[in-house]
Amino acid sequence: MGEEEAQKTKKIAAAAYDYENDPRWADYWSNVLIPPHMASRSDVVDHFKRKFYQRFIDPDLIVETMSTNSSSQPVRPSAPPPSSSTRNDPTRLRHSGSANRSSGTSAAPATNPTSLRWDRQTIQFSVNAWVFVVAMLAIFPLIPKNLSNRAYRLSFMGTACSCLYSLYSLYGKPRAWNLQAVQVWFQSIIATKDFIYFIYCLTFVTSHLSLKFALIPILCRALELVAKFLRRNFSRSSLYRKYLEEPCVWVESNTSTLSILSSQAEIGLGFLLVISLFSWQRNIIQTFMYWQLLKLMYHAPVTAGYHLSVWAKIGRTVTPLVHRYAPFLNSPIAAVQRWWLR
Repeated sequence: MGEEEAQKTKKIAAAAYDYENDPRWADYWSNVLIPPHMASRSDVVDHFKRKFYQRFIDPDLIVETMSTNSSSQPVRPSAPPPSSSTRNDPTRLRHSGSANRSSGTSAAPATNPTSLRWDRQTIQFSVNAWVFVVAMLAIFPLIPKNLSNRAYRLSFMGTACSCLYSLYSLYGKPRAWNLQAVQVWFQSIIATKDFIYFIYCLTFVTSHLSLKFALIPILCRALELVAKFLRRNFSRSSLYRKYLEEPCVWVESNTSTLSILSSQAEIGLGFLLVISLFSWQRNIIQTFMYWQLLKLMYHAPVTAGYHLSVWAKIGRTVTPLVHRYAPFLNSPIAAVQRWWLR
């Protein structure tokens, strides 16, 4: 699946996103200044919905620019017209000019938002690079067992910390510590990829069952984020060009492949946990929680496209076999499907 197919899937997810129940969308739309006759046009609204989705949900979505006659600019506070007292009072003008010059020195050391974002990106890069190295140690066959198990748990802990930091950076904390504010804040993060992976990590880091197969989505996520950071910040480095450019280009051009691989691994883990219920390592609560998480992945816009394609492939393979060899399973499968699609 090429980049065009990936963007097509992302656009479908963006169109399916529930903007009306996201409080950030109302705030974003209220700060867009466009003429009233254009605000009622569905293509203009859809364009800004895609820009909102790119900013808050999936930065990899490519949003085409609008034509000149339908372009718009975000609202900026306009400067108030000079009052008559200001026009007729040169002393006040000179005083305000000197005040501005004097305040220029104190305003110069103000925090630069770009440097703050750079710091956040650097922290995320460091954590994800560490997670990638530790996860590789966990799956390497020649590593001692106790070291491998420790690396296995550290991989999930590092990814959970990375997801929490990303959620805090993007969404902050609830506006107030009451039930309504926490509920609104929780609804804004529940369908994000960072929250899904945070719950995914908690599911396995607290379990006594060690499934190295579960590291595949963690590795894919860390690899994608590390490659993206290296391409954007070290493209002029000779070391990067010599050793890392080709792998990073391959990773960024195959993000859809990595996402499909992650989806296949996540769904496969669900079936492995079901099979583990028949062993002495069974964990009914973990299995139930993980299938709830799979259901969330199926419905969340950021992962729905990939999970839907994997489940469709499973259905095309399994359904004919059930009809042919085990028709008595049709009723239980139908009941499970009703719960799944609810």
